[in-house]
Amino acid sequence: MIRPFDPFDGALLVDKPAGPTSHDIVEVVRSHLALAKVGHCGTLDPAATGLIILLLGRATKLAEKLMADDKVYSGWLKLGETTNSYDADGEVTATAELPPLSLERLNEIADAFTGDQMQVPPMVSAIKKDGVPLYKLARKGIEVPREPRLIHIY
Repeated sequence: MIRPFDPFDGALLVDKPAGPTSHDIVEVVRSHLALAKVGHCGTLDPAATGLIILLLGRATKLAEKLMADDKVYSGWLKLGETTNSYDADGEVTATAELPPLSLERLNEIADAFTGDQMQVPPMVSAIKKDGVPLYKLARKGIEVPREPRLIHIY
């Protein structure tokens, strides 16, 4: 027998603020809606803001399919500084003078980053090592080896 449709079998789109982890958002929704099954379609680092897709009830079975789809990220960058965490939250470890840059030159440089590439995840990522997010290890000053991952930049 097919179980009747439950209004809590589906997706919930959440605009995640900076601060909480993706797991924190799942726990808030799970407790407020008193649901046993709540999952998400990809981890956002605690400092990241943006859309997090939560799957509720029977829809949690779609997580693998949705996580395999392409994603779009947007943001801003500051040229001429390097930080120890590779993001805006880290300590500046190096600075450099920038040559004059035109939009055309920036686009030309950006084109060199498109396509398939192998990327070593930074220690401040939410990727887990033995069940512990890398960013938690990084906060304790622990660095672990990370395998490069295939990424594609459009």
